[in-house]
Amino acid sequence: MIIHQILTQDRTFCHAPGSSKKKALENVADFLHSTLPKIDSNELFERLIARERLGSTAIGKGIAIPHCRCNKVEKTIGCLVKLQEPIDFDAPDNLPVDLLFVLIVPEQGTDEHLQTLAQLARLLDQSEFRNELRKSQSSEALFAAAMQFDKAA
Repeated sequence: MIIHQILTQDRTFCHAPGSSKKKALENVADFLHSTLPKIDSNELFERLIARERLGSTAIGKGIAIPHCRCNKVEKTIGCLVKLQEPIDFDAPDNLPVDLLFVLIVPEQGTDEHLQTLAQLARLLDQSEFRNELRKSQSSEALFAAAMQFDKAA
């Protein structure tokens, strides 16, 4: 039930543009700023890119979990993104990425952050879940698929 705790429909983005990792993360930062105005999109983008420089957040099978800390949030915030086109994300299996689950975590949330990442990675490793997300043709359908699968998990 981790997705229910961190994701809302207004933070679900189907057919997101992004021709590169950098452009996709920039678009995600702008999108998150539109739903969470207290978070500066440039600062968020810089934090996400800084984390990517430490090593790719791609986990394979077309999935990446970009994440960063932010002092403007009190609890973990999720953003589910299905890209218009798969992009290179330096994945360990060399497959392009088309699904992003972005996490913004509080500055102090170390243990919770790692547990959330691990739970999400386990969910996203399930082919049935990935397939349902990829079938979605709207942000509403993408959100519904995530919620439905999270309930069943």
